[in-house]
Amino acid sequence: MHASSTLKAAQTAAALRDQGSDIIDLTVGEPDFDTPAFIKEFAVEGLAKGLTKYTASAGTRQFQEAVASFYKHRFGAAIETGQVAASCGGKQALFNAACSILNPGDELLIPRPYWVTFPEIGEFCGTRNVFIDTNQTDFVLNASQVSDSITDKTKLLIVNSPNNPTGRVIPAAEMIKIVEVCAERGVYVLTDECYLFFAYPPAEPFSLAVLSPELRQYVCVAGSFSKTYAMTGWRIGYTIANEEWTKLMVRLQSHSATHPTSFVQYACARALEDADDSIAAVNEMLEEYDRRRKYLIPALNTISGFHCAEPEGAFYAFVDVKGLIGEKFGSSADVAEAMLNKAFIAVTDGAAFGAEGFLRFSYATSMQNLRTAIERLGEMFGTSEAQTA
Repeated sequence: MHASSTLKAAQTAAALRDQGSDIIDLTVGEPDFDTPAFIKEFAVEGLAKGLTKYTASAGTRQFQEAVASFYKHRFGAAIETGQVAASCGGKQALFNAACSILNPGDELLIPRPYWVTFPEIGEFCGTRNVFIDTNQTDFVLNASQVSDSITDKTKLLIVNSPNNPTGRVIPAAEMIKIVEVCAERGVYVLTDECYLFFAYPPAEPFSLAVLSPELRQYVCVAGSFSKTYAMTGWRIGYTIANEEWTKLMVRLQSHSATHPTSFVQYACARALEDADDSIAAVNEMLEEYDRRRKYLIPALNTISGFHCAEPEGAFYAFVDVKGLIGEKFGSSADVAEAMLNKAFIAVTDGAAFGAEGFLRFSYATSMQNLRTAIERLGEMFGTSEAQTA
């Protein structure tokens, strides 16, 4: 397994900042908002109640019921409590799901570009990673591509919408078709819904948790509080899957992290029970991300050699810099390194996501940082009239 490229880029930026460089860090997808005050208050309340002991490996009953009730309230999904399990962040949710169903020699389908952790999950499980290139469909996975990639060794497909790194959103109807194709062939689907609520209108949040029980037998939803509620350091997430799959994940977790922090489970449960406040907090962040998106994408398209389509979700701009590669730059990594050394802007090379020739910009940062970054890029590369995204 390899170290996380996004975290490595962020650590490089932090080291340069510690040395006195005026670095603008656009690497890690970490919300620059504070955790909503009411959630922090619930955590303090949990501590005051003495909720500092072990819980069941699946999480507290209150946490499981809160997740199920929230999905019912928000999406109309009918979820049983026994289908929910708490995890230490979305990453552990993904590992629990994959490690409990994959065996060495199985094939794992991964759409490309992909989040950097997806191939490493396959490496850990000893599977053969099969990548589905989506560049011909503007980075939006479709059922036909999935169908063409399935073999008799295919066991699991990982999907991520809204997508990291591209910000693209798979339409709900197409997501359902993808699951139908997989279910027909006995292939399971692991859906990373980390950015579920960060979809910009007219795109809308859509969870595979709403599928019929027959289709959901093949689906595991991996959810997270990290991005949704700006709780990256709290390390809590969850899975929603059929009861058999859930039991396997809980068995695995009982021998690893055991369960996420007890009073954090309480805080999250209380927050989900107060669904209206939770949704309002998310919408406030989404509005600010949208404001930044509407500034950043057109601005990036004025930089010579840059081309960026408008993301429909998450908080990333995936910039095509292939026009800069040639005599001056040998790769997108060279472009990223030059930006860091000359403009003091840290971004993540697209090769880390399986997309050489691209750079990922995170706009989970202040508007001032984004404006300063554009000014520096203009000075470094020059500007041209806005290109059509």
